[in-house]
Amino acid sequence: MNSFDAIEVMPRDLRAYRQGNTGVDYVHRFESGSPGPHVLINALTHGNEFCGMTVVTHLLDRQVRPLKGTLTLSFANIEAYESFDPVKPFDSRQIVHNMNRIWSAELLDGVDDSPELRRARAMREVVTAADHVLDIHSTAQDVEPFWVYPAYERNGQVALSVGTPQIHLVMPNGLGSGTPLIQHGAWGTPHHHGAAMVVECGQHFKKATGDVALASTLGFLAHFGLITAPNAAPALPAKRFELLQTCMITSDDFRFVRPVKGFEVFQKDELIATQAGQEIRALCDDCTILMPAREAIVGREAVYLAKPI
Repeated sequence: MNSFDAIEVMPRDLRAYRQGNTGVDYVHRFESGSPGPHVLINALTHGNEFCGMTVVTHLLDRQVRPLKGTLTLSFANIEAYESFDPVKPFDSRQIVHNMNRIWSAELLDGVDDSPELRRARAMREVVTAADHVLDIHSTAQDVEPFWVYPAYERNGQVALSVGTPQIHLVMPNGLGSGTPLIQHGAWGTPHHHGAAMVVECGQHFKKATGDVALASTLGFLAHFGLITAPNAAPALPAKRFELLQTCMITSDDFRFVRPVKGFEVFQKDELIATQAGQEIRALCDDCTILMPAREAIVGREAVYLAKPI
């Protein structure tokens, strides 16, 4: 297990936000009365990723309302969030299912059951009602923030316009380990009109991660004209990566060949990790790894392999 310095942000009691106005608990919608896009800001797809909670409570507490169009604010996996234990801070990511891998029609319309599936089914119409979606996340390791999105021009244009973060992980063939919220239904096709994106804002428990989440969210809302554009520092050039492969953990003896936290670079055929006599090797020169697993949990992602573009 990799260590972290401290838990700088603790969960707050969200029960005051339970009663929304959409018929779905913890979902709040505000209409401007003027024509414009419908933007969904979603927090807590994973229960221990507190930066989204920080952003959505900020927007609700300050009564931010859209200048045009419609703004929907949601807290997703509340049950996992409420299970948080600071002694085991990574365990509240999910109760049963990873809520960011179950947004396929097969699972949502299927017979399987879990807290995450019940919540996703309840939120399904909330998601599909939006024109544009920002799903706020954070990372187990303390790495630079980055965008994640399917490789459609509509997504890339928004990320470049918002500017923060400057790093982009582009998925030409989807995630490869289930269906995330941003690929639900028409979001996962080239024909949808709207942007659907994840922003990974930094390490779960750092205060600065919430600051990144708020900056990117305000930039996202300003891009679509729902709020006045905030003052921002000049954007640095974007650094983009293309997802090549999602490697899964198939054995509890999974190991990286050296300590990693993300954005380490390997050359073609260089050994990255091993499990059950199998090897994960770099697919190309300058092969860059993202989101390396903290621990060997069979069935979860081991690492993403990407290349600079």
